[in-house]
Amino acid sequence: MSKPSIKAVRDWLGFGASDDGAHHHHEHGHHAHDGAGHGHMHGVVDPSLAATERGIWAIKWSFVILAVTALGQLVIALWSGSVALLADTIHNVGDAATAIPLWVAFRLARWPTTRRFSYGYGRVEDLAGVVVVLIILFSALVAGYEAVNRFVHPQPIAQLGWVALAGLLGFAGNEIVAVFRIRVGRQMNSAALIADGYHARTDGLTSLAVVVGALGVWLGFPLADPVIGLLITIAIFGIVWQSARAVFTRLLDGVEPQLIDEIHHAAEHVEEVQGVTDVRARWLGHELAVELTIRLDGALPVAETDRIVEAVRRALADHLPTLHSTRIEIGS
Repeated sequence: MSKPSIKAVRDWLGFGASDDGAHHHHEHGHHAHDGAGHGHMHGVVDPSLAATERGIWAIKWSFVILAVTALGQLVIALWSGSVALLADTIHNVGDAATAIPLWVAFRLARWPTTRRFSYGYGRVEDLAGVVVVLIILFSALVAGYEAVNRFVHPQPIAQLGWVALAGLLGFAGNEIVAVFRIRVGRQMNSAALIADGYHARTDGLTSLAVVVGALGVWLGFPLADPVIGLLITIAIFGIVWQSARAVFTRLLDGVEPQLIDEIHHAAEHVEEVQGVTDVRARWLGHELAVELTIRLDGALPVAETDRIVEAVRRALADHLPTLHSTRIEIGS
């Protein structure tokens, strides 16, 4: 398989580099912005609404798949008496539960702005990302506790074949959810949904560890399960760090430096623009708000100045598909 093909498969599965400050050209219809960024052409779907609807779709199906997976694992865990499988089932229930704060956030994002919340409710999505990170952290602590507890108090596992099958079921269910959560999250530039996808992937690895642990016990190595459990715990803490960094960067209004460079580039290449300064950008959920100052010839008539400002606005919209609002000041 060629390198481009391998990269395409990795990206499709969500293993590619995360574009937290992504500004790719997605196939979204652009809508014309007025000064506040609220105007749109009739008959054109607002990209932010489409992204939110897709986010809700991803969350609903995540919940269904993980709920079915956890139910199947719970039946086998109670039948076999496997403590490891029961712990993995608890993790999957927790993973399904992360859909709740994200669903609430995406629903709130559709509410109209008010005088109190004039920027809307997009930031609720970032707060939901914090909740997701805390749930991942809790899962890591539970996994670590169970692993250490098995060293101190070894537990026999009955029905090893069924336990292994349940572990494979948990891995498959979580990986399916992880793939489309990460893919949809990157398409919408939602750090919260991406973090939730990585959480599903770590729970899938935990399920796979149950399979390896059961195989180790079957081969006569009873400590195989807790050893693998500790390794998986370390991996989960790594995901906690990765997800927390992305979510808290958004909360602190952080963006990728390349995004600021692209804003500069787009505005500077508009005819009659003599310079661009004071560029600021921040994410409101998965929508981008931009502020900048452009320097123009002070002798230009007002009508020409308005035309240039609108040209800058269009250039930014072409370069930044997730752009929601643009504030442009005139300098001389």
